[in-house]
Amino acid sequence: VRVMDGRVGPGDRLRLMRTAADSEVLETGFFAPELERADALETGEVGYIATGLKNVRDCRVGDTITLASNPASEPLQGYRQLKSMVFTGLYPADGESYPELRDALGKLQLNDASLTFEPETSAALGFGFRCGFLGLLHMDIVQERLEREYDINLIATAPSVSYIVKQTNGREVEVDNPSEMPPPQEIAEIREPWASLSVITPARYIGAVMELVTGRRGEYVKMEYLQGEGAAAGRDARVLLEYRLPLGEMLVDFHDRLKSSTQGYASMDYSPVEPRPADLVKLEVLVNEEPVDALSMIMHRSDAQAQGRQLVAELKKTIPRQMFEVPIQAAIGNRIVARETIRAMRKNVLAKCYGGDVTRKRKLLAKQAEGKKRMKRIGRVEVPQEAFMAVLKLERE
Repeated sequence: VRVMDGRVGPGDRLRLMRTAADSEVLETGFFAPELERADALETGEVGYIATGLKNVRDCRVGDTITLASNPASEPLQGYRQLKSMVFTGLYPADGESYPELRDALGKLQLNDASLTFEPETSAALGFGFRCGFLGLLHMDIVQERLEREYDINLIATAPSVSYIVKQTNGREVEVDNPSEMPPPQEIAEIREPWASLSVITPARYIGAVMELVTGRRGEYVKMEYLQGEGAAAGRDARVLLEYRLPLGEMLVDFHDRLKSSTQGYASMDYSPVEPRPADLVKLEVLVNEEPVDALSMIMHRSDAQAQGRQLVAELKKTIPRQMFEVPIQAAIGNRIVARETIRAMRKNVLAKCYGGDVTRKRKLLAKQAEGKKRMKRIGRVEVPQEAFMAVLKLERE
């Protein structure tokens, strides 16, 4: 904490102004760099306060602390409540690990108030959680901590952002999960979040960076050389490029592609800006004519058909063959935009029929065909874990 006015010491009763939580001061002190206890903190000093708060979520970064006995009239300016920007579904690879995942997320949230999660159920993956993160780096760190510190094998669905959907009846809803998207006939407008993107790169990679960003619907803002006069002539001069870019286009592989196209020299930073209307659609995947909600994605209409073709081609490689033919389809609303078919496993039912009239063979083949039709009606296709990773490996054309 930084003391802006007054004095605070052990025994004082504190109030957090944004959450209205009260607690008693147990200890005050400084970082030097280890914790050093002090009798009090006074105006202008920076240190720490140990309290008896039972719930860490009551104390948020940037909040104003005041004395409960003599409170300030208004909190200090600059506080902004943390808002999740990136959402993904986390499911245990083993369904029996669901309680362990729930406990692990609760423990992580104790020292990371920006992590949000709520239970959700997927027909394909079972019970899991819809988690909200501040950004891509935050998402990667939480996933790594869950796997390393708590020894939980996870399946993560494709990350998404929060869209604002205006319905035909005038209502506005916030959608961060593709399965919650209203039917197309009920949607009047969809607004997607945008980001202000800053890229610092050597001048020789300007073309590669521009090609990458404009291919993701980015809008050029400005370019600025970071070195002195005449630096523009040098290929090793460092350049700052600024763009406006849909946040959803940065989620999966943008950072990796930026690094690979600049041989690792480029660095990037982004911050959210006002959302904008866009022509977005929900791309659904149907396996054996049954929708798989965990493979659904929200994307721009211009990319949907190409992404659908890639996705069904990848799924064809990962879903094992069955005793019956399995169609894999990508759909936008009621329109199928891509299809692949996994051929049925063949069994030679005529192997034991080595003689006799041809009608015996026809009878066996007809019986086999009828059995496969029945299996197709009542059979269920298990989608393996590798299929959900295929969503993260799609290449942009």
